[in-house]
Amino acid sequence: MSRRLEDMRRNPAADWRIEDAAALCREFGVLCEPARGGGSHYKVGHPRLAEKLTIPFKRPIKAIYIRKLVAFIDAVRMLP
Repeated sequence: MSRRLEDMRRNPAADWRIEDAAALCREFGVLCEPARGGGSHYKVGHPRLAEKLTIPFKRPIKAIYIRKLVAFIDAVRMLP
């Protein structure tokens, strides 16, 4: 189990940055890339899931986006 994932699960309102979210995504093979054309949100996705997330670059990331990211990672972990 990832320590960063558990920390995000326990305290989604902490001072999380987009670098933390991107590192968590890399740990689980999830795509996390900035918007093309200079947008202010990062796109999070996985080839085997239809759902996509957008996470704002603004720091700190709000707790609701961290909760959604944790749920997304949990869904990826449940894939066969």
